[in-house]
Amino acid sequence: MEKNQSLHAFVKEELMNQIKSNKYKHGEQFPTEYKLCKEFDVSRTTIRAALQQLTQEGYLVRHQGKGTFVADPKVSQSLTQTVKKYSDQVAMQGKQATTHLISIQVIPANEFLQNVLKVGANAPVQRIERTRGANGEPTQYQISYIPWEVAPGITKEHAESSLYTSLKQKFSVHIANTTENVEITLADERTSNYLKCKRDLPCFYLETIALDTSGRRVEFSRSYFRGDKTNFIIERNYTGEQ
Repeated sequence: MEKNQSLHAFVKEELMNQIKSNKYKHGEQFPTEYKLCKEFDVSRTTIRAALQQLTQEGYLVRHQGKGTFVADPKVSQSLTQTVKKYSDQVAMQGKQATTHLISIQVIPANEFLQNVLKVGANAPVQRIERTRGANGEPTQYQISYIPWEVAPGITKEHAESSLYTSLKQKFSVHIANTTENVEITLADERTSNYLKCKRDLPCFYLETIALDTSGRRVEFSRSYFRGDKTNFIIERNYTGEQ
């Protein structure tokens, strides 16, 4: 146990390592509190604290009257340079991707959208609200804003596939690069409703600005990812550095 590490934090870390090393398989029932107390020679209070934290972080799931089970693996998404669609990234993990359109509406650009999308006052902007998920379970709630002049008349079909692919194939808009800002937030009433999670669940909050090959801003989006169902992979290339 590391210096200054609490006992329940040590137990939690050991159990997390066991889950990640596949000692316990996904969907498998987890050992009882009694067995874990014997294994680690600690009190039931310590075990409960560790299990509660692992449950909150999405490694375990509790079923009333049945016990505690190892949760399904989190959906991994890359923040590195990538051309892979969301559905492709999910498929590579053996899961079936889904996208559900909540609404599409045209709104006048307010001061914020004017600034972030570099459009004129009251310029028409398409607001696209949708959820995305894996194996039928929502993991991402997203609101995208695309100027009408960039892609006039985005449809349900466009929104329920890859937006960037639709922009390229239907509107000849080629995404050249994106700038993304990641923060941690808590699910509010609206977000928890669409993500089917408890209020105040920790979520990743991602703001994205997309530019086309001419440097024009073509999309701004806000995305909320369930913290217990998602992780992000960041790759860094240091080739050429001394």
